[in-house]
Amino acid sequence: MKLYFKYMLMLLRSEMQYRGSFLLLTFGQCLTPFTTFAGVYFMFERFGDLKGWSFYEVVLCFGVTQMAFSFTECFARGFDVFSSLVVSGNFDRLLVRPRSTTLQVFGSRFEFARIGRLALSAVVLVWAASHMEASWTPLKVVALVLMVMSGIVIFTGIFILAASISFWTVQGLEVANIFTDGGREMIQYPLNIYHKWVKRFFTFIIPFGSVNYLPLLYILGRDGAADHPMYALLPLLGLVFLAPCLLVWRIGERHYRSTGS
Repeated sequence: MKLYFKYMLMLLRSEMQYRGSFLLLTFGQCLTPFTTFAGVYFMFERFGDLKGWSFYEVVLCFGVTQMAFSFTECFARGFDVFSSLVVSGNFDRLLVRPRSTTLQVFGSRFEFARIGRLALSAVVLVWAASHMEASWTPLKVVALVLMVMSGIVIFTGIFILAASISFWTVQGLEVANIFTDGGREMIQYPLNIYHKWVKRFFTFIIPFGSVNYLPLLYILGRDGAADHPMYALLPLLGLVFLAPCLLVWRIGERHYRSTGS
């Protein structure tokens, strides 16, 4: 981790050489979730609720998702642009260094301007939580924190899977965006508004349900979930999802053939 933070500090210093540009990019990143949030607001202004979910309940879901995705884009961006290392042959240099390639790819790219999006998402999350009718107990607060952390882990795992495809295809595939950007757009709403097969896929295959739906039932006391405190700990399943993602990465790394320079 010491090396990871050194990578982070180096890239932060390089971005601070152009502070005006950095501030403008950070401000621009705030506008992306704001416009999406405005769309959610106007939808509720028109229809009142969403299959029994109130505005603040959906906004809480929105804040958790946007915060987790923004954090992942900020600090795990190296995997999102990994295919450029394969195409240029620069991944060869990572293989001969006495450090894990996973760590090196993690530290190869940071986008600190995404902090603007992260900050706005955090504000929306706190605002929604303060306006909800749920009585906040320590365990519910823990569940909310775990929801964000689990979202970060799951999105990071998807980025790793998408990067692993480049070991076989050289170029990254846009189909991966179905589960990154598409996944973000989908899980900013409670999963039970979708068809059953969608809810099952994003609960048992990619465990987004452990991020935005099942723990949310516990926080709100819906469907008898308040009587089952284990719902609060379901976000920990995100850690389990990361293991096969890293395994696929290792398999791809063993099958890597240099593309030259």
